[in-house]
Amino acid sequence: MTTWARAGCLAALAALAGCGGGGGHGGGGGVILPPPGQTRLSCDDSIKTGFKPDANTSVLLVKSFKTGDPLLLTGTPTGTTPTASTDVCVVKLLVGPGNAGPADAPSTSPGIGIEIWLPGEAKWNGRIHVKGGGGWAGGVHTSLTALAGLTGGSSGAPADTAMVEGAVSASTDTGHANTTNGGSFAMKPDGTVNAALWNDFAQRGIHEMAVKTKALTAAFYGKAASRSYWNGFSTGGRQGHMEAQANPGDFDGILAGAPAINWTKFITSELYPQIVYQRDLGGVPLSAAQLTLVGNAAINACDVVNGQHLGYIPDPSQCRYDPQLDASVLCSASGGTGPAGSCVTAAQALAINKIWYGQTSDGSVPSPANDNGFATSPATASNQRWYGLTRGTNLQGLAGPTPFTISSDMVALELQDPTWATPTFINATGNGANRWQQLSYAQLSNAFDQGIALQAAFANINTDDPNIDGFVARGGKMLVYHGLSDTLIPPQGTINYYTRLAARAGGDSVARNFYRLFLVPAMAHGFSNGTTNAAANPPLPTNAQLYLALTLWVENGNSPERIDISAPASGNSPASSRPICMYPTKATLTGGDPRLAASYTCS
Repeated sequence: MTTWARAGCLAALAALAGCGGGGGHGGGGGVILPPPGQTRLSCDDSIKTGFKPDANTSVLLVKSFKTGDPLLLTGTPTGTTPTASTDVCVVKLLVGPGNAGPADAPSTSPGIGIEIWLPGEAKWNGRIHVKGGGGWAGGVHTSLTALAGLTGGSSGAPADTAMVEGAVSASTDTGHANTTNGGSFAMKPDGTVNAALWNDFAQRGIHEMAVKTKALTAAFYGKAASRSYWNGFSTGGRQGHMEAQANPGDFDGILAGAPAINWTKFITSELYPQIVYQRDLGGVPLSAAQLTLVGNAAINACDVVNGQHLGYIPDPSQCRYDPQLDASVLCSASGGTGPAGSCVTAAQALAINKIWYGQTSDGSVPSPANDNGFATSPATASNQRWYGLTRGTNLQGLAGPTPFTISSDMVALELQDPTWATPTFINATGNGANRWQQLSYAQLSNAFDQGIALQAAFANINTDDPNIDGFVARGGKMLVYHGLSDTLIPPQGTINYYTRLAARAGGDSVARNFYRLFLVPAMAHGFSNGTTNAAANPPLPTNAQLYLALTLWVENGNSPERIDISAPASGNSPASSRPICMYPTKATLTGGDPRLAASYTCS
């Protein structure tokens, strides 16, 4: 068994040429059969000795689940314990060397944890379909008592992908198991950059998952996967872009949602709303009622199509609503007629315009009539560092009563001092102490610059290189999507990346052959309504719908020009549909009901 397992693993690890070819695809289309007299790996502890792709990799656990078995590693099942819908094998790997350090310190790691789900041979569809992470990633991938693959966020759970779809699936902790202390793993005890774990998090962890999943697949089934797919959202969307940029042979198709590319830029800017509160409003945040009132006023001003209010803004790039000029939201003391308890003062209306516009180096903001913050590149003339969330988007995640901790973590990492973060940031020489509250506009801008300057130490976490030539050369396809009411990551950053990629490729007509971007009106940071209008019922895609579009593009050449999405009837909102169009085309009404996809063309 060992001889065949090693031979199969080495063949699967041989990037483009390995696994029998298959037209240059990373998964390989040919079949690798075990040598005469040798057997494939079985779902038992023999994998611990039979699977040795390299000296850094060890098998921590192998668990076989039969149809109907409770999906538990330890303990007694309850009425809510999920069960296996088909036979499936779970393998947990550890890939060193990790990072040595003080015992129990967040910056100490034994290596990269990877959990792989392999459906029974009769169920396997021949594909690999792995999942990306979220936030700072992390997870229970090295745990001997818990399964990581039962959850998966917007890109779906590896367990479901293996048991329902029938593809081999996997996920990784990217080199750190801790999920409670945010970015603490990325700082050494002395405050300096933990380059080893930054590298595991930014790129090495996902590449190791790709090659080890291919290797184990070949050894387990006796042949390589026919195709290999990446599916990730947010951090997972960034990871997909990193694979195309740094490891172009890993995947044939990449589905990337709300990609967290431009990492240090947009994450540093995520703290900007809180700095606006500190510097302009005496540290008092706007209430949820105030943010909702102004957000809904923006929607009401910008959601009309063919005389009908849609309840959400279809194209925020064209919305220039200014609460400073809207008496219906201003308090009487500021010359308005806004409702008591949710109206805003003139200073608060200006603060909202700053938050919508995005970070500037000095806290300034232009009139929305001149610049609404939606240019394809940040506006240097107005000192814009990065974009803000679009008008009508629910701002509670970034402009609520407390900061989004990933942003304060990032500033602490850029300034190499844990005290700038919130107390959840743990370090051997001192924990977070909320010093972010003291940051001036200029100091936050300096942190922004430091994030760019530290890219080498951060293992190029920004993932904003438009050069994906290697991925393109081997026929790879990327389908990228982003909600226009994303509550955490401004979609303008993804548009900025596409614009640079297309310019480098020679224009939209060239880029569309391998990279297609779809913008989804009203979609949040996930497949839900991201607007302040709780009654909105926007049409939304599903992950399965987008993944199907990707596989049809990769395997059948059916390149998606438009994807029709829908919403079922809800409350007083009837069922509706609309197309999302390949950027830079937009859904253009040609006549008829603006709530029906058939009424639009992409132009």
